[in-house]
Amino acid sequence: MKTSIATVSISGEFPDKLAAIAKAGFTGVEIFENDFLTFDASPREVAAMVRDHGLEITLFQPFRDFEGMPEPHRARAFERAKRKFDVMGELGTDLMLICSNVSPISLGGIDRAAKDFRQLGELAAEHGVRVGYEALAWGRHVNDHRDAWEIVRRADHPSIGLILDSFHTLSRKIDPNTIRSIPGDKIFIVQLADAPMIDMDLLYWSRHFRNMPGEGDLPVVDFMSAVAATGYDGPLSLEIFNDQFRGGSARAIAEDGHRSLVYLMDQVVRQEPDIRTDDHVMPNRVRAEGVEFLEFTTDETQQPELEAILSTLGFKKAARHRNRSVDLFTQAGIRIVVNTDVRGETFASASYTVHGTNAYAYGMKVDDAKAAVERARLLGASTFSEPRLDGEVSVPAIQGVGNSVIYFLDDSEDLRSIWKNEFIPLTCDDIGIDAGLKRVDHLAQTTRYDEMLTWLLFYTSIFETRRSPMVDVVDPGGLIRSQAIEALTQPGFRLTMNGADNRKTFAGKFLAEGFGTSIQHIAFATDDIFATARMLADRGFQPLPISRNYYDDLEARLGITPEFSDALRASGILYDRDDNGEYFQIYSRTFGEGFFFEIIERRGAYAGYGAMNAPFRIAAQRRLSRPEGIPTDQADG
Repeated sequence: MKTSIATVSISGEFPDKLAAIAKAGFTGVEIFENDFLTFDASPREVAAMVRDHGLEITLFQPFRDFEGMPEPHRARAFERAKRKFDVMGELGTDLMLICSNVSPISLGGIDRAAKDFRQLGELAAEHGVRVGYEALAWGRHVNDHRDAWEIVRRADHPSIGLILDSFHTLSRKIDPNTIRSIPGDKIFIVQLADAPMIDMDLLYWSRHFRNMPGEGDLPVVDFMSAVAATGYDGPLSLEIFNDQFRGGSARAIAEDGHRSLVYLMDQVVRQEPDIRTDDHVMPNRVRAEGVEFLEFTTDETQQPELEAILSTLGFKKAARHRNRSVDLFTQAGIRIVVNTDVRGETFASASYTVHGTNAYAYGMKVDDAKAAVERARLLGASTFSEPRLDGEVSVPAIQGVGNSVIYFLDDSEDLRSIWKNEFIPLTCDDIGIDAGLKRVDHLAQTTRYDEMLTWLLFYTSIFETRRSPMVDVVDPGGLIRSQAIEALTQPGFRLTMNGADNRKTFAGKFLAEGFGTSIQHIAFATDDIFATARMLADRGFQPLPISRNYYDDLEARLGITPEFSDALRASGILYDRDDNGEYFQIYSRTFGEGFFFEIIERRGAYAGYGAMNAPFRIAAQRRLSRPEGIPTDQADG
């Protein structure tokens, strides 16, 4: 697969863009004219730079307002094209994009446009170049790829072909299957972009909100399947206009782009089994069955506080690692590893040095651990490994959000027996006195908002998961955007991704003061929230105190009885319900830089995460974290 990306898609100076594009694994680059014009180097010098990075220039673009122009503008358009062809010769590229005319003085008519392109084809042939015609979704006379193809067909010139762009087709809700009848050799290049579904002006939507395939809501897989059915075997190129990307890391955006193309074609090949490809066939998306264990790193001074919190939650210290300063805490199907081995050159040690006590790793139960790490690697994830001591199993792993580690465990003999072979059981005085916690319901990771799309694509491309709609959570310090990622079948892996814009929000403060650590809270599930609340109270657990006003509002908003409201309030339980079921939540108080636990019960088919309750939880957390006597606006500054 030949992969390409337009220089306009990423931030930085022109040389930095080329370096990021090459490092991400692309084979080609579209030169956006403004990037070329603002860079102080000759076309031949630019061509040499591109070659030095191992890239080819797949396209020079854009050329505007060409077809259907009245004289003298028509003659001027041909003169402009001739000059661009000369530049292309020096750049070493043979393809230029012409987008459909938007000029108010342009004249319509397919035959008129075809005549212009036939004449331009003769000029292009003299210069040894080709021209691709693209229908802009907001073109004055041509805004549909079917009309653009008819113009190219009637022009009937080997130097004139069609350029398809997924955004221009899908934003206008044109059936992508209409592409299947176009000869593949007349499609000169395919540009790809996704976008969130927003009802707005097409030009503004395109210029500001495009994103990588798989990061939005458009049916890009269907579009690409139709293209593949034509026999097209040229470059797949990304053209992304996005305000957020323009201010982001060129390296990260380029890596996202390459991952999105690899994932897109993986989906297309599975959807269109007759399509032949020479690319490596990667393993299936990983079936994420749930969280097998959670791992904290801490040191001996902070270990007692962490263990005390775990004890109040009903966890018991069940075993100690044979070789390392690592303890295993358990309750029902939940395993928590506390790693105090922070003196050596281990990743746990490095994570503690940077972030302090934090949940830096988790193990995911999957159907095939080796296949999981192989798929992740092919999608550009960084694999993770550390030296093992005698008798220790090397667990397949990758690096995730905030330099966290995701381990993969399956039912193979080596991985299944880790807990028995590597940990020595301990006698425990409170065996059987737990709090009714059964399993990990979900993890919540916090990241900067401008990295959120990166990690959503990371999870959905590697794992067999789906994204829920994005939710805006109101914090007194700003807005948090939250989106859940869930395994296709439940119970299974669940994770909420929270994007913070600034450190004034509770999530943003956690991110800033934890220096980028990612897991901000862990939610455990119980089958009886009221019984669990009583057992937690018996163990000295202090829930997050919630204002009485919240419970008074619950009675009015949801029509619950005062007795039910009083029972919720007595245990610090938050409540939500929808047409499918009910959701109960208890939050711990925070420790460290803002980490906390959540205990939940789902009744019926409730599938959400209590988003309606988030502002009340945040307000309570901010009240407790505010130094006494300091106003809110000063305490968080």
